[in-house]
Amino acid sequence: MYDLLVKNGRIVTAQAVTEGNIGIKDGRIAALLEAGQEPEAAKVIDAKGKYVFPGAIDTHAHLNDPGYEWREDYEHGTAAAAMGGYTTIIDMPLQNEPAMTNAAIFDRKVEKVDCNAYTDYCFWGGLVPDNFDELEGLHEKGCVAFKSFIGPVSPDYSSLNYGQAYEAMERIKEFGGRAGFHCEDFSMIKWQEARMKREGRMDWQGFLDSRPVIAEMVATVDMIEIAKATGCKVHICHVSSPDVAQKIKEAQQAGYDVTAETCSHYLSLTDQDVLANGPLFKCAPPLRSKEDVDRLWTYVEDGTFSGIASDHSPCSYDEKFKEILGNKIENVFDVWGGISGIQSGFQVAFNEGCVKRGVDPRVLARAMALNPAKAFGIYGKKGDILPGFDADLVILDPEKEWEITGESLLYVNKISAFVGMKGKGLPVCTIIRGNVVAEDGRITAEKGVGTLVRRLS
Repeated sequence: MYDLLVKNGRIVTAQAVTEGNIGIKDGRIAALLEAGQEPEAAKVIDAKGKYVFPGAIDTHAHLNDPGYEWREDYEHGTAAAAMGGYTTIIDMPLQNEPAMTNAAIFDRKVEKVDCNAYTDYCFWGGLVPDNFDELEGLHEKGCVAFKSFIGPVSPDYSSLNYGQAYEAMERIKEFGGRAGFHCEDFSMIKWQEARMKREGRMDWQGFLDSRPVIAEMVATVDMIEIAKATGCKVHICHVSSPDVAQKIKEAQQAGYDVTAETCSHYLSLTDQDVLANGPLFKCAPPLRSKEDVDRLWTYVEDGTFSGIASDHSPCSYDEKFKEILGNKIENVFDVWGGISGIQSGFQVAFNEGCVKRGVDPRVLARAMALNPAKAFGIYGKKGDILPGFDADLVILDPEKEWEITGESLLYVNKISAFVGMKGKGLPVCTIIRGNVVAEDGRITAEKGVGTLVRRLS
């Protein structure tokens, strides 16, 4: 007898959409059954008329726990992720106190957050100028990749210059890890910011002009070239520009292990939203043009991306609109940069892609589950609907209309650029290792159901 049977669904994988049933036993997918086969099960979920996707993997989330729980914590952040259809989140090492830069901090963080997690979670390891000797230890603990910046970053973290990135990738190559980079050229952005302030252009157009696509392009191309020179696997975070995506695609076609992600906000929102609405829409890299949004979808469809991430970067209302840690916000450059989207990412991607643009649902299964699992070394456990894999499933009602409201968000701070957006196609049930964690707009499991996932390969 199965523990759970999901029946009558349209099962979506990267390869096919098929009518059928899924038998689940001991937290794993035990069998894929043809439509009409309904063996005995302790619990049955009828998914008739709905898609059953593999659980989405959020490749880029900032949950700020421990240290900054007043922005976001594991209880709220992972509950929001589960509600939205992300079944595994890969948590960033910064905006934590302390940042995860050695193996001892890894252990302390697991002890702090594990009892509060609703989703499964992985860790990015920190990559900063003074922790190169700690990287292999973090890798052995199970970190799935190492995050650094080639661009400005918050005071509690440190960027790498190109020489440091070269040495770091040499070392990471030795133990088979993957280096990940926020790619915006540091010197270009700092100069442009100073120029905007010098010229009195401290408005939202000034902010957009301070972070041009060329800054993202230069840093991305340089990281790819260093990866080629060292043989290190590399991941390019939160790609905002289709022109940048093309450079990544060319490296992939040449046979290099270069992966990348984009985000739901780069696939739906534009620079005009920044100009019209300001603070909630500030992020880095910034939102681009409508034409860029449309062209970026081409690279989702062709498989360039290993992730449609949230880059969930929460903050308080004051950090967006009033003051930052007691200091009054004087201009746009002082406003906290980041968009909260971990609860909204899947539905936004489905609406923008499958509903508005006619994208095949298999594309989302590949971009949000299969490719990320392979890129971050957890495929075989996560990322697909196959016997032996964890029973991580998202049941999505393609006809369900929605509007994102502040009240519906489960974040510590119920603010987001996505508030007010309307669409169609909503996750209505999220299953993690056979546990029904969210259903019909509410969390149904106890916190602590989520668990740490370590790199498999």
